[in-house]
Amino acid sequence: MTGRPITAERSRSIPALLAVLMAAVLVTVTSSDMVNLMLPSIGADFGASEAELAWIVTGFLLMFAIGVPLYGRLADRIGLRRLFAAALATYAAGSLICALAPELAALVGGRIVAGAGAAAIPVLSVVAVTRLVPPEKRTAAIGVVSAAAGIGTAAGPAVGGGIGQLFGWPALFWIMVPVAAALLIPVWRILPDEAPASGTPSDLLGGALLGLGAGLPLFGMTQAQVSGFAAVTCWGSLVVAIAALALFGWRTARAPHPFIPPSLFTNPAYRTAVLVVFLAMTVNLGGLVFVPLLVVEVHGLTPGSGALVMIPAGIAVAALSPLLGRLARRFGTTTLVSAGLALTGLSSVFLSGWAGGSVVAAGTGILGISLGFILVLATLIDTAAGELPTEQTGAGIGILQGAQFLGAGTGPALFGVLVSTRQDSANTALNPIYSGSEGAAYSDAFLAMAAVTGIALLFALRLRPTSVDIRRRESADGPGHAL
Repeated sequence: MTGRPITAERSRSIPALLAVLMAAVLVTVTSSDMVNLMLPSIGADFGASEAELAWIVTGFLLMFAIGVPLYGRLADRIGLRRLFAAALATYAAGSLICALAPELAALVGGRIVAGAGAAAIPVLSVVAVTRLVPPEKRTAAIGVVSAAAGIGTAAGPAVGGGIGQLFGWPALFWIMVPVAAALLIPVWRILPDEAPASGTPSDLLGGALLGLGAGLPLFGMTQAQVSGFAAVTCWGSLVVAIAALALFGWRTARAPHPFIPPSLFTNPAYRTAVLVVFLAMTVNLGGLVFVPLLVVEVHGLTPGSGALVMIPAGIAVAALSPLLGRLARRFGTTTLVSAGLALTGLSSVFLSGWAGGSVVAAGTGILGISLGFILVLATLIDTAAGELPTEQTGAGIGILQGAQFLGAGTGPALFGVLVSTRQDSANTALNPIYSGSEGAAYSDAFLAMAAVTGIALLFALRLRPTSVDIRRRESADGPGHAL
């Protein structure tokens, strides 16, 4: 099972380890959507169309969807220190290209380079926790790292809207360069660099096919949001993605050392975790994108002040995260994940009914979605990590987080298509209790999020107690543990 022997020195360094991982995750995840509210300004500077501007976001997210499983697999063969440092250096270089970009093509290229580096940070952070933190503290540690991702996602629009309005959009990237470079020093000092025990070669062709299968659906959904589903770039991307995934399955069954070991998916708890994380992240990012848009477009707030609605959610997630280990030991995987999904679904219904009439209601709804999601994510990552053999930890966490970030790209694109369609075709919300006079399309999107959450809940209820749950109960019978 996962988890190498923890030396006393490493055990004492857990707070320092978490501090570095949290900072790195916070910086890179914030970067994913900090430019969203500044796209009109960038478009005005470069004379770019909406379709062209979409690449600033899509290019970064594409590299996340493709890179996360690749980095997870590499973590089974290369030391964490070198991988982490190389990823931060790549992210800093991409941010520098963006800051200096004289034209849109250079800005998009810089975002792609930055995304290639940033994709490594979340998955390597979770792999570091599963390898270096004792099992009884792991759920809370994963919760802390996941909270950094949640706070970064929620803070992205606020950072982009506030700093961008004051200093211009290039300042967003200038700030990230020295921050990422500064993190290289503690990363090099704290993370170990010994190579994992597994030295088997990787099937690079299989990895490339998996990357295409993961990234092209995101590109296709983004093109659907801009040009409609009838566009060749939309349906063509989806067709090629299906073909790539089919070839990946064929390659996996025949390669002597497949990129993703087939035995990963023989575990029903792991299979369910991948699916539920994807669906839950689709809803979470949908809420994090469309609640700020709702308060700006419907309630008339400025981008900077509208993003402030997200801050209570980030604070609440940070406060809950240290308690997740205790909650997991007491309630178990199925109960905690189901409770998180129920809270997410009810909050989506609440947003659909009342967010159009009040900024406070909008903030309350996204608070519930964020808290529900962190319950789901931290619990399932810990459960999956505990169910996997040590030599498969990187690959397994990579696939799990790849599904998470694929959901992150799918949610805004999918619900964005719905919002655009409903804005053009109807003025009345599907939800009969919707209280707003404007923004019916947003109500429909939040209602769709509730439906997706319901599907995830049906799968989560099929989870059965795992070996991780047994160990959690055993640790709950002993003295309490604190990070």
